[in-house]
Amino acid sequence: MIFDIANRLGAVAVAAGCILGPAVAQAQAANEAAGQKSEAAAQQAEQAAETQAPQAPQAAAPNAESSGVADDKAAGQGETAAGSNASQSGTQNDAASAGDASAKAAAPASVAAEGANAGEGAAAQGGEAAEAPAQLSREEIAVRVKAAFEKEFPGISLDSVKPTRFADIYELRIGSDLLYTNAGVEYVLQGSLIDARNKEDLTAKSLDELTRVAFDSLPLESAIKQVKGDGSRKMVVFEDPNCGYCKRLHQTLEGMDNFTVYTLLFPILSPDSTVKARNIWCAGDRAQAWRNVMLKNQAPPNAQCETPIEANLALGRKLLVRGTPAIIFEDGSRVNGALPKDALEARLDAATVAAAAVKG
Repeated sequence: MIFDIANRLGAVAVAAGCILGPAVAQAQAANEAAGQKSEAAAQQAEQAAETQAPQAPQAAAPNAESSGVADDKAAGQGETAAGSNASQSGTQNDAASAGDASAKAAAPASVAAEGANAGEGAAAQGGEAAEAPAQLSREEIAVRVKAAFEKEFPGISLDSVKPTRFADIYELRIGSDLLYTNAGVEYVLQGSLIDARNKEDLTAKSLDELTRVAFDSLPLESAIKQVKGDGSRKMVVFEDPNCGYCKRLHQTLEGMDNFTVYTLLFPILSPDSTVKARNIWCAGDRAQAWRNVMLKNQAPPNAQCETPIEANLALGRKLLVRGTPAIIFEDGSRVNGALPKDALEARLDAATVAAAAVKG
Protein backbone atom coordinates (compact mmCIF):
# COMPACT_ATOMS: atom_id res chain seq x y z
CA MET A 1 0.00 0.00 0.00
CA ILE A 2 1.60 3.27 -1.11
CA PHE A 3 -0.34 5.72 1.05
CA ASP A 4 0.11 5.04 4.78
CA ILE A 5 -3.02 7.03 5.70
CA ALA A 6 -3.33 5.82 9.29
CA ASN A 7 0.25 6.72 10.12
CA ARG A 8 -0.02 10.09 8.43
CA LEU A 9 -3.14 11.03 10.39
CA GLY A 10 -1.55 9.80 13.59
CA ALA A 11 1.55 11.87 12.95
CA VAL A 12 -0.56 15.02 12.48
CA ALA A 13 -2.44 14.40 15.72
CA VAL A 14 0.75 13.88 17.69
CA ALA A 15 2.32 17.02 16.24
CA ALA A 16 -0.72 19.10 17.18
CA GLY A 17 -0.77 17.71 20.71
CA CYS A 18 2.88 18.38 21.33
CA ILE A 19 3.20 21.79 19.73
CA LEU A 20 -0.14 23.51 19.82
CA GLY A 21 -1.72 21.84 22.87
CA PRO A 22 0.28 23.39 25.76
CA ALA A 23 -0.06 26.96 24.50
CA VAL A 24 -3.82 26.72 24.04
CA ALA A 25 -4.24 25.07 27.44
CA GLN A 26 -2.23 27.83 29.10
CA ALA A 27 -4.31 30.53 27.44
CA GLN A 28 -7.56 28.85 28.39
CA ALA A 29 -6.44 28.42 32.00
CA ALA A 30 -5.47 32.09 32.25
CA ASN A 31 -8.81 33.22 30.87
CA GLU A 32 -10.76 30.93 33.19
CA ALA A 33 -8.79 32.15 36.22
CA ALA A 34 -9.39 35.76 35.26
CA GLY A 35 -13.12 35.13 34.90
CA GLN A 36 -13.33 33.44 38.30
CA LYS A 37 -11.52 36.35 40.00
CA SER A 38 -13.82 38.91 38.38
CA GLU A 39 -16.94 37.05 39.55
CA ALA A 40 -15.60 36.76 43.12
CA ALA A 41 -14.78 40.47 43.23
CA ALA A 42 -18.30 41.41 42.17
CA GLN A 43 -19.80 39.23 44.90
CA GLN A 44 -17.56 40.84 47.56
CA ALA A 45 -18.57 44.31 46.41
CA GLU A 46 -22.27 43.50 46.71
CA GLN A 47 -21.84 42.06 50.23
CA ALA A 48 -19.90 45.15 51.38
CA ALA A 49 -22.60 47.52 50.11
CA GLU A 50 -25.36 45.58 51.86
CA THR A 51 -23.47 45.52 55.18
CA GLN A 52 -22.28 49.14 55.39
CA ALA A 53 -25.25 51.11 53.96
CA PRO A 54 -27.82 50.44 56.82
CA GLN A 55 -25.36 51.42 59.64
CA ALA A 56 -25.86 55.19 59.20
CA PRO A 57 -29.67 55.26 59.80
CA GLN A 58 -29.23 52.98 62.86
CA ALA A 59 -26.72 55.38 64.40
CA ALA A 60 -28.96 58.38 63.74
CA ALA A 61 -32.02 56.90 65.51
CA PRO A 62 -30.66 57.05 69.15
CA ASN A 63 -29.65 60.66 68.66
CA ALA A 64 -33.18 61.54 67.56
CA GLU A 65 -34.73 59.87 70.64
CA SER A 66 -32.33 61.65 73.06
CA SER A 67 -33.04 65.11 71.69
CA GLY A 68 -36.82 64.41 71.83
CA VAL A 69 -36.72 64.08 75.70
CA ALA A 70 -35.16 67.51 76.12
CA ASP A 71 -37.36 69.54 73.85
CA ASP A 72 -39.79 69.00 70.95
CA LYS A 73 -38.25 71.76 68.92
CA ALA A 74 -34.81 70.47 69.64
CA ALA A 75 -36.11 67.05 68.82
CA GLY A 76 -37.38 68.36 65.53
CA GLN A 77 -34.10 70.03 64.91
CA GLY A 78 -32.32 66.89 66.09
CA GLU A 79 -34.40 64.79 63.77
CA THR A 80 -33.67 67.19 60.99
CA ALA A 81 -29.97 67.18 61.81
CA ALA A 82 -29.98 63.46 62.39
CA GLY A 83 -31.76 62.95 59.11
CA SER A 84 -29.24 65.18 57.43
CA ASN A 85 -26.37 63.41 59.16
CA ALA A 86 -27.89 60.05 58.39
CA SER A 87 -28.36 61.06 54.81
CA GLN A 88 -24.81 62.35 54.55
CA SER A 89 -23.47 59.33 56.41
CA GLY A 90 -25.45 57.00 54.22
CA THR A 91 -24.30 58.84 51.14
CA GLN A 92 -20.68 58.68 52.30
CA ASN A 93 -20.99 55.03 53.23
CA ASP A 94 -22.66 54.25 49.91
CA ALA A 95 -19.92 56.11 48.12
CA ALA A 96 -17.28 54.37 50.19
CA SER A 97 -18.89 51.03 49.57
CA ALA A 98 -19.17 51.69 45.88
CA GLY A 99 -15.59 52.94 45.72
CA ASP A 100 -14.34 49.99 47.72
CA ALA A 101 -16.30 47.61 45.56
CA SER A 102 -15.06 49.33 42.42
CA ALA A 103 -11.47 49.10 43.63
CA LYS A 104 -11.87 45.45 44.52
CA ALA A 105 -13.59 44.70 41.23
CA ALA A 106 -11.00 46.69 39.27
CA ALA A 107 -8.09 44.67 40.57
CA PRO A 108 -9.47 41.32 39.41
CA ALA A 109 -10.51 42.91 36.14
CA SER A 110 -6.91 44.00 35.65
CA VAL A 111 -5.76 40.49 36.51
CA ALA A 112 -8.34 39.13 34.09
CA ALA A 113 -7.08 41.44 31.35
CA GLU A 114 -3.51 40.43 32.04
CA GLY A 115 -4.55 36.78 32.04
CA ALA A 116 -6.42 37.20 28.79
CA ASN A 117 -3.42 38.96 27.25
CA ALA A 118 -1.16 36.20 28.52
CA GLY A 119 -3.53 33.65 27.10
CA GLU A 120 -3.61 35.38 23.74
CA GLY A 121 0.19 35.58 23.76
CA ALA A 122 0.50 31.92 24.62
CA ALA A 123 -1.99 31.01 21.94
CA ALA A 124 -0.09 33.14 19.44
CA GLN A 125 3.18 31.45 20.43
CA GLY A 126 1.48 28.11 20.10
CA GLY A 127 0.24 29.05 16.66
CA GLU A 128 3.73 30.08 15.61
CA ALA A 129 5.12 26.81 16.97
CA ALA A 130 2.48 24.83 15.13
CA GLU A 131 3.23 26.65 11.90
CA ALA A 132 6.98 26.10 12.18
CA PRO A 133 7.04 22.56 10.68
CA ALA A 134 4.84 23.69 7.79
CA GLN A 135 7.46 26.31 6.92
CA LEU A 136 10.01 23.62 6.03
CA SER A 137 10.35 22.99 2.32
CA ARG A 138 10.02 19.44 1.06
CA GLU A 139 13.72 19.53 0.18
CA GLU A 140 14.54 20.38 3.81
CA ILE A 141 12.28 17.56 4.98
CA ALA A 142 14.13 15.24 2.58
CA VAL A 143 17.37 16.00 4.44
CA ARG A 144 15.69 14.97 7.69
CA VAL A 145 14.31 11.83 6.05
CA LYS A 146 17.84 10.81 5.04
CA ALA A 147 19.12 11.21 8.60
CA ALA A 148 16.14 9.35 10.07
CA PHE A 149 16.46 6.47 7.59
CA GLU A 150 20.18 6.01 8.18
CA LYS A 151 19.55 6.05 11.94
CA GLU A 152 16.81 3.43 11.56
CA PHE A 153 18.96 1.26 9.27
CA PRO A 154 22.58 1.55 10.47
CA GLY A 155 25.18 0.69 7.88
CA ILE A 156 23.02 1.71 4.91
CA SER A 157 23.96 5.00 3.28
CA LEU A 158 21.49 6.68 0.95
CA ASP A 159 22.87 8.23 -2.22
CA SER A 160 19.95 10.64 -2.44
CA VAL A 161 16.50 11.48 -1.07
CA LYS A 162 14.02 13.59 -3.00
CA PRO A 163 10.30 14.32 -2.77
CA THR A 164 7.92 12.74 -5.27
CA ARG A 165 4.87 14.44 -6.81
CA PHE A 166 2.76 12.91 -4.02
CA ALA A 167 2.49 14.46 -0.55
CA ASP A 168 4.53 12.67 2.13
CA ILE A 169 6.18 10.17 -0.22
CA TYR A 170 9.94 10.45 -0.69
CA GLU A 171 12.15 8.59 -3.14
CA LEU A 172 15.29 6.98 -1.69
CA ARG A 173 18.19 5.91 -3.90
CA ILE A 174 20.78 3.28 -3.02
CA GLY A 175 22.97 2.78 -6.07
CA SER A 176 20.54 1.98 -8.87
CA ASP A 177 17.82 0.77 -6.50
CA LEU A 178 14.86 2.96 -5.56
CA LEU A 179 12.81 2.79 -2.37
CA TYR A 180 9.98 4.91 -0.99
CA THR A 181 9.11 6.15 2.49
CA ASN A 182 7.18 8.91 4.26
CA ALA A 183 8.51 11.91 6.21
CA GLY A 184 8.48 9.93 9.46
CA VAL A 185 10.24 6.89 7.93
CA GLU A 186 7.40 4.76 9.30
CA TYR A 187 7.48 2.37 6.34
CA VAL A 188 9.74 1.54 3.41
CA LEU A 189 8.44 0.30 0.05
CA GLN A 190 10.33 -1.33 -2.80
CA GLY A 191 8.62 -1.55 -6.18
CA SER A 192 7.12 0.62 -8.89
CA LEU A 193 5.37 3.86 -7.96
CA ILE A 194 2.53 4.35 -10.45
CA ASP A 195 0.66 7.60 -11.05
CA ALA A 196 -2.83 6.13 -11.36
CA ARG A 197 -4.37 9.20 -12.97
CA ASN A 198 -1.72 9.65 -15.64
CA LYS A 199 -0.94 5.92 -15.99
CA GLU A 200 2.75 6.75 -15.60
CA ASP A 201 5.45 4.57 -14.05
CA LEU A 202 7.35 7.12 -11.97
CA THR A 203 9.92 4.56 -10.86
CA ALA A 204 10.85 3.73 -14.44
CA LYS A 205 11.09 7.43 -15.21
CA SER A 206 13.44 8.01 -12.28
CA LEU A 207 15.57 5.03 -13.24
CA ASP A 208 15.81 6.34 -16.79
CA GLU A 209 17.10 9.67 -15.51
CA LEU A 210 19.39 7.92 -13.03
CA THR A 211 21.01 5.65 -15.60
CA ARG A 212 21.15 8.12 -18.50
CA VAL A 213 24.50 7.96 -20.31
CA ALA A 214 26.36 10.49 -22.43
CA PHE A 215 26.32 8.67 -25.76
CA ASP A 216 29.48 10.36 -27.04
CA SER A 217 31.38 9.14 -23.97
CA LEU A 218 30.93 5.47 -24.89
CA PRO A 219 33.94 3.63 -26.41
CA LEU A 220 32.53 3.12 -29.89
CA GLU A 221 35.96 2.01 -31.14
CA SER A 222 35.60 -1.04 -28.88
CA ALA A 223 32.26 -2.03 -30.42
CA ILE A 224 31.23 -4.16 -33.38
CA LYS A 225 29.62 -1.73 -35.82
CA GLN A 226 26.77 -2.57 -38.19
CA VAL A 227 25.14 0.00 -40.48
CA LYS A 228 21.92 -0.39 -42.41
CA GLY A 229 20.46 2.20 -44.77
CA ASP A 230 21.64 5.73 -44.02
CA GLY A 231 22.65 4.74 -40.48
CA SER A 232 21.09 7.91 -39.07
CA ARG A 233 19.53 6.35 -35.98
CA LYS A 234 22.13 5.10 -33.50
CA MET A 235 22.27 2.82 -30.50
CA VAL A 236 24.87 1.02 -28.40
CA VAL A 237 24.01 -2.45 -27.07
CA PHE A 238 25.75 -4.51 -24.36
CA GLU A 239 25.38 -8.11 -25.61
CA ASP A 240 26.35 -11.67 -24.71
CA PRO A 241 26.83 -14.25 -27.51
CA ASN A 242 24.66 -16.72 -25.56
CA CYS A 243 21.84 -14.22 -24.98
CA GLY A 244 18.51 -15.39 -26.42
CA TYR A 245 16.94 -11.93 -26.20
CA CYS A 246 19.93 -10.45 -28.02
CA LYS A 247 19.18 -12.85 -30.87
CA ARG A 248 15.56 -11.73 -30.81
CA LEU A 249 16.71 -8.10 -31.02
CA HIS A 250 18.76 -8.80 -34.14
CA GLN A 251 15.88 -10.67 -35.73
CA THR A 252 13.81 -7.51 -35.19
CA LEU A 253 16.55 -5.35 -36.71
CA GLU A 254 16.40 -7.46 -39.89
CA GLY A 255 13.04 -5.86 -40.64
CA MET A 256 14.20 -2.29 -39.97
CA ASP A 257 16.20 0.30 -41.90
CA ASN A 258 18.33 3.42 -41.42
CA PHE A 259 20.15 2.61 -38.19
CA THR A 260 23.63 2.01 -36.80
CA VAL A 261 24.10 -0.49 -33.99
CA TYR A 262 27.30 -0.68 -31.93
CA THR A 263 27.67 -3.98 -30.06
CA LEU A 264 29.83 -4.00 -26.92
CA LEU A 265 30.68 -7.63 -26.15
CA PHE A 266 29.58 -8.25 -22.56
CA PRO A 267 30.01 -11.98 -21.75
CA ILE A 268 28.29 -12.60 -18.41
CA LEU A 269 25.75 -15.39 -18.96
CA SER A 270 27.61 -18.66 -19.49
CA PRO A 271 31.06 -20.15 -18.81
CA ASP A 272 31.84 -20.20 -22.55
CA SER A 273 30.53 -16.68 -23.20
CA THR A 274 33.97 -15.14 -22.83
CA VAL A 275 35.55 -17.60 -25.27
CA LYS A 276 32.83 -17.00 -27.86
CA ALA A 277 33.14 -13.24 -27.42
CA ARG A 278 36.91 -13.43 -27.93
CA ASN A 279 36.54 -15.55 -31.06
CA ILE A 280 34.01 -13.12 -32.52
CA TRP A 281 36.21 -10.09 -31.81
CA CYS A 282 39.28 -11.77 -33.25
CA ALA A 283 37.49 -12.94 -36.41
CA GLY A 284 38.51 -11.48 -39.76
CA ASP A 285 35.04 -9.94 -40.20
CA ARG A 286 33.69 -9.19 -36.74
CA ALA A 287 30.33 -7.91 -37.94
CA GLN A 288 29.66 -11.01 -40.02
CA ALA A 289 30.86 -13.32 -37.24
CA TRP A 290 28.43 -11.63 -34.87
CA ARG A 291 25.56 -11.88 -37.34
CA ASN A 292 26.26 -15.59 -37.79
CA VAL A 293 25.98 -16.15 -34.04
CA MET A 294 22.87 -14.01 -33.62
CA LEU A 295 20.89 -15.08 -36.70
CA LYS A 296 22.25 -18.55 -37.55
CA ASN A 297 23.51 -19.72 -34.16
CA GLN A 298 26.82 -20.41 -35.90
CA ALA A 299 29.85 -20.23 -33.59
CA PRO A 300 33.06 -18.69 -34.98
CA PRO A 301 36.33 -20.62 -35.09
CA ASN A 302 38.85 -20.21 -32.29
CA ALA A 303 41.04 -17.15 -32.54
CA GLN A 304 43.44 -15.21 -30.35
CA CYS A 305 44.04 -11.47 -30.13
CA GLU A 306 43.85 -8.53 -27.79
CA THR A 307 40.24 -7.72 -26.91
CA PRO A 308 38.36 -4.91 -25.14
CA ILE A 309 36.23 -7.45 -23.26
CA GLU A 310 37.61 -6.70 -19.78
CA ALA A 311 37.19 -2.97 -20.38
CA ASN A 312 33.62 -3.58 -21.55
CA LEU A 313 32.86 -5.56 -18.39
CA ALA A 314 34.27 -2.76 -16.24
CA LEU A 315 32.23 -0.17 -18.13
CA GLY A 316 29.10 -2.26 -17.75
CA ARG A 317 29.60 -2.48 -13.99
CA LYS A 318 30.12 1.26 -13.83
CA LEU A 319 26.93 1.87 -15.79
CA LEU A 320 25.02 -0.66 -13.67
CA VAL A 321 24.37 -3.01 -16.57
CA ARG A 322 22.94 -6.18 -15.04
CA GLY A 323 21.65 -8.06 -18.05
CA THR A 324 21.64 -8.25 -21.82
CA PRO A 325 20.67 -6.77 -24.12
CA ALA A 326 21.10 -3.36 -22.51
CA ILE A 327 20.33 -0.70 -25.12
CA ILE A 328 21.60 2.89 -24.90
CA PHE A 329 20.03 5.33 -27.36
CA GLU A 330 21.64 8.46 -28.79
CA ASP A 331 19.90 10.75 -26.30
CA GLY A 332 21.39 8.75 -23.41
CA SER A 333 18.16 6.96 -22.48
CA ARG A 334 18.24 3.21 -21.84
CA VAL A 335 16.15 0.08 -22.20
CA ASN A 336 16.87 -3.31 -20.69
CA GLY A 337 15.74 -6.14 -22.93
CA ALA A 338 14.55 -6.59 -26.49
CA LEU A 339 11.72 -4.36 -27.72
CA PRO A 340 9.04 -5.13 -30.30
CA LYS A 341 9.67 -3.54 -33.69
CA ASP A 342 7.20 -0.66 -33.33
CA ALA A 343 8.46 0.24 -29.88
CA LEU A 344 12.09 0.10 -31.01
CA GLU A 345 11.35 2.27 -34.05
CA ALA A 346 9.64 4.84 -31.84
CA ARG A 347 12.49 4.94 -29.32
CA LEU A 348 15.10 5.33 -32.04
CA ASP A 349 13.16 8.16 -33.69
CA ALA A 350 12.57 10.01 -30.41
CA ALA A 351 16.18 9.63 -29.30
CA THR A 352 17.51 10.90 -32.63
CA VAL A 353 15.32 14.01 -32.46
CA ALA A 354 16.23 14.65 -28.82
CA ALA A 355 19.96 14.26 -29.47
CA ALA A 356 19.80 16.63 -32.44
CA ALA A 357 17.97 19.22 -30.33
CA VAL A 358 20.69 19.08 -27.68
CA LYS A 359 23.45 19.47 -30.23
CA GLY A 360 21.57 22.43 -31.75
